[in-house]
Parts: sequence; structure tokens; C-alpha cells
Amino acid sequence: MIMGLPFAKRAARRFVVGETLDEALPAVGDLNRDGILATLDLLGEDVMTPQEARQSTAGVTGILDGIRRAGVKSNLSLKLTQMGLRVDPQLCQENLEVVLQRASDLGNFVRIDMEGSDVTDVTFRIYEKARERHPNVGIVIQSCLRRTEKDVLERLIPAGASVRLCKGAYNEPPDRAFPQKSEVDASFKRLTDLLLSPESRSRGVRTAIATHDEAMIRHVKDKVARGEIGKGDFEFQMLYGIRRDLQQSLAQEGHTVRIYVTFGTQWYPYFMRRLAERPANVLFLVRNIFRG
Repeated sequence: MIMGLPFAKRAARRFVVGETLDEALPAVGDLNRDGILATLDLLGEDVMTPQEARQSTAGVTGILDGIRRAGVKSNLSLKLTQMGLRVDPQLCQENLEVVLQRASDLGNFVRIDMEGSDVTDVTFRIYEKARERHPNVGIVIQSCLRRTEKDVLERLIPAGASVRLCKGAYNEPPDRAFPQKSEVDASFKRLTDLLLSPESRSRGVRTAIATHDEAMIRHVKDKVARGEIGKGDFEFQMLYGIRRDLQQSLAQEGHTVRIYVTFGTQWYPYFMRRLAERPANVLFLVRNIFRG
């Protein structure tokens, strides 16, 4: 019902560029002209039939062709429940292989998003199996989860993985996730230090710091200022439509900045998570109701 309301669609456009790839690619081009990279994401998760999983796989694979056709600087992000994870993990693995092979053929990169903690283990297993054949695949980790530090130390650093570190936007029980923001922030800083350490970089770990939190960004920039890391040793990642001023200032300072650009008809769950994770997003929308 909400997805049918014109206002809801207009509000969501703050964070979602549109419903089609043809709407998303020009937005990526605009970012590129500002010296900013992108990763494109076709919204949709938790598909429940093999047919839906195959349709999603075709749509996701088509993004790679669209990136090549448009000549924009972007890679691809996807969710495994979009590839059929909840239908059959083997089907999901096969669909992911289709996407990764096409990305390999085109010289592009694919990032597997991390979803709720109920699928964290199987997400890691599918990622690790895929990486045996495709070095052009990375994964996302969430600092809110209690298990993440162990995953970094025992799985990701030894493997020289490509990692995006974020705080996490899923509602998790306290036995799995830190309940306090201060704990999540402390975890984020610890994980940043581990992923950007000399040992990690010597093993080939590539790290994307995904946050709009200026304290977390300062933590990384201070490392650069002290000469512990260079600006080429990592990239900052942010969401489309959030803190555009910060995105542009970081790019102008010479940092690599990549924006997570979403599109698709299934925008409602994504939109609601964006509102839930940051009160300023709600205030922005409320203010703009009265601006027409």
C-alpha cells in the first residue's frame, strides 16, 4: 500500500535513483564527473522461488553489461538472498557463478552484501567457494555483530580478502549484536585498525570503509596524517543521497570515494532501513514535505 503512494516514491528518491538501470546509469555518470566512483545495486532480496532467483540473476548480470555500455566507473553489489539463498544454497551458488563469470569477462568487480545474521555463516561459505575461482569478488562485514572480529582475524585477513566494513542496518538480538552505539563504534574502530594494519595489507587485504560517521572517518584520516597508511590503501564508501557534502569534500581531498547507488522497484525495505539507521534522514524528509 505504501509503495503505491506518490509521496512515498518521491521521498525514496532521496536514496534510490529510480526503478530502472536506464535511470541509474546517468546518476553514476554524474558522480564520476565529480571524481567519485560507484557500486550499483539492484534492489530486491529474499526471493522465494527458483524462477524469481533466475530473473534476479539476469537483472543483476545485465547491470554489468550496462556499466560497460555506458562507460561509467562502477562495480556491482548484490545480495545472496536475491540469488536464491533462501530457496536453495546450491542454486544461489550457481547463480552467483553466472554473475561472477560475466564480471570476469568484462573486467569488473562484484561485492557480496552481508544481510541478517541468520545467513552470515552461509554467506561466508558461498563467498569463500566463489573466491576459489573468482578473485574479483569481495564481501561486506558488519561491526555491530559480535562475531565479526573473529571472522576478520581467522577468515578474511589470512585470505587477503577485499572487505567493505560497515556498521550494519539490520535489527539483531543482543546475543548476536552489540546493543549500544558506543559498542558498535568501538568495534568499528578495532576492525578498521585490523584491516588497515601492515600485516593485512601485506596479505593483499583491500578495505573499503563504509560510513557517514565523521568520527569514524576522522579515525582513518588520522592514520593517513600520521603516515601509517596512504590514501591509496583504502577507499571510503557511502550511500547515495546521504551526506553529499562529505562525499564531495573527501573526493576533493584526494581520497577514493565510492557511492552505493541503488535502483529497482523493490525500494521499500531499503528505504525504511535508511530511515531507521539515522534520525537525520527522517528530519530531512520531514523538512522537505513542506518544500513541495
